[in-house]
Amino acid sequence: MVTYNAPLRDMKFVLDELLGAESLSRLPGFAEATPDLFEAVLSEAAKFCQNELLPLNLSGDAEGCQFENGVVRTPKGFKEAYAKFTEAGWTALSGDPAYGGQGMPHLLQFVVEEMICATNLSFGMYPGLSTGAYNALYQHGTDDLKATYLPKLVSGEWAGTMCLTEPHCGTDLGLLRTKAEPNDDGSYAITGTKIFISAGEHDLTDNILHLVLARLPDAPAGVRGISLFLVPKFLVKDGTVGPRNGAVCASIEHKMGIKASSTCVMNFDGATGWLVGEAHKGLKCMFTMMNAARLGVGMQGLGLAETAYQTAVAYAKDRRQGKSLDKAKQGRESADPIIVHPDVRRMLLKMRSVNEAARALAYWVGMLLDVAQKDPDAEKRQEADDLVALLTPIVKGYLTDHGFEAANLAVQIHGGHGYIHEYGVEQLVRDARITQIYEGTNGIQALDLVGRKMGQDYGRLLRRFFHPAVAFIEAHQSDPLMVEFVLPFAKALGKLQQATAVIAQKGLAKPEEAGAAATDYARMFGLVVFGFLWCRMAKIALEKQGEDPAFYGAKLSTARFFMARVLPEHGSLFIQIMAGGKSLMEMEEAAF
Repeated sequence: MVTYNAPLRDMKFVLDELLGAESLSRLPGFAEATPDLFEAVLSEAAKFCQNELLPLNLSGDAEGCQFENGVVRTPKGFKEAYAKFTEAGWTALSGDPAYGGQGMPHLLQFVVEEMICATNLSFGMYPGLSTGAYNALYQHGTDDLKATYLPKLVSGEWAGTMCLTEPHCGTDLGLLRTKAEPNDDGSYAITGTKIFISAGEHDLTDNILHLVLARLPDAPAGVRGISLFLVPKFLVKDGTVGPRNGAVCASIEHKMGIKASSTCVMNFDGATGWLVGEAHKGLKCMFTMMNAARLGVGMQGLGLAETAYQTAVAYAKDRRQGKSLDKAKQGRESADPIIVHPDVRRMLLKMRSVNEAARALAYWVGMLLDVAQKDPDAEKRQEADDLVALLTPIVKGYLTDHGFEAANLAVQIHGGHGYIHEYGVEQLVRDARITQIYEGTNGIQALDLVGRKMGQDYGRLLRRFFHPAVAFIEAHQSDPLMVEFVLPFAKALGKLQQATAVIAQKGLAKPEEAGAAATDYARMFGLVVFGFLWCRMAKIALEKQGEDPAFYGAKLSTARFFMARVLPEHGSLFIQIMAGGKSLMEMEEAAF
């Protein structure tokens, strides 16, 4: 019942017309990353996701993972689909050619990830975790570790995990207790329990590489005493799988959603591991994984929102209930398709307008990652890196909030059928809910934006966005065709700047004030970023509407809806921010 066709035309619009992604081909190592190659790769990815992954989504949810005697079996069809996935080279897309990768830009990886998440989020968790492990090893591992493990991660023969959370600590990693004792041969014995470990055990690969946070005997207290270790499921000798290591799955969780993704309790009983990065500097390595994972989770929200939208549109065009309120638009049959009803159109346009802005934001960040890593100009690298740091909590927080909202709207549009499993949209709601929690809850993302990014280097990160936004307004505010877009955006940007100043001032004297405003501020910031991107997209559509009236006309209509019905949400958020933290904090704890 779920409908998904990769929105290749809109993807191409964002890549080619909005971002000018062809410029990446001028960066070192990306000479082959041309628009033609992008188009060919995305066309093949769309076919794979639609034909191989989407058909397994509903059945995988119904069957779930099975656990017996320490072994996890993924649902029927997953192992075969994963074999096809690796054979087609999808795990190698952005990997370094030195380790067997294809060396493609992160941007292309982002677009493919959107399709994977849109068609089968549970399946996407397995290679997604491997990407995180690859990033950490690639940036922080020794040459020997990289030579031994990266080729297998790139090929997809082996998988990876992130083992951070423990029963008594989640976000507050300073409390973790897992121990690492030095061995005589330079390895370490890892002992402890980790929970909520996605893809911690499964039957898709020959080996699983666990990246585990633990403490050395001389570790200082708190997060400064954390180190990162590579702990394989099977020990490796001369590049081949050897004896079983002391890393065992104790159980899997029975979850609300993503049921075809194994979420494991992992016990490490003197398991052999190797230090990744420097001793007591594991937090830096962890953030390499976490920042990539947070962007990946944002793509999950976008993918689910796109599937929710397409499925709701298909149903709204087919389902007949009631007559149009406009008699001139009434059909001859006893009932009209529900897409004629204003409230249904409100929900559909809310989903669509945010989806298209979210896609623009996500791809923008993906392109900035490539510039930050590859551009020969140090100043351009720094500017791109600053923007990635600023926008990452917005990508993770806003896109996952929207993914859940869009899935709920899809259920609402389906009515009673939306509540039934066989229609598939209630699964989207359950799957989307976790995205707001893992890899740092969205409340944590908001605190990161306010507590770290806002004041970093006296507001340097903020200026990376504010200055181009103001320049755009000044350049286009006198254009009569752009007024309907630029004016609402300018008002929202002004309110955001005012809120930023107030939070910064109050937060210095009383940190709880910044904390009280954080979630509303992050939401407001996201809306304004979307407004900026919609202004830019509207400008392109105005200039090109004669070339493809249907596409660009719909783009302009969607932009107008966003400016009129979504961006104004910033006003209520501004009022809530200005209200301060007193009403949150004055109630005595015992009164709750």
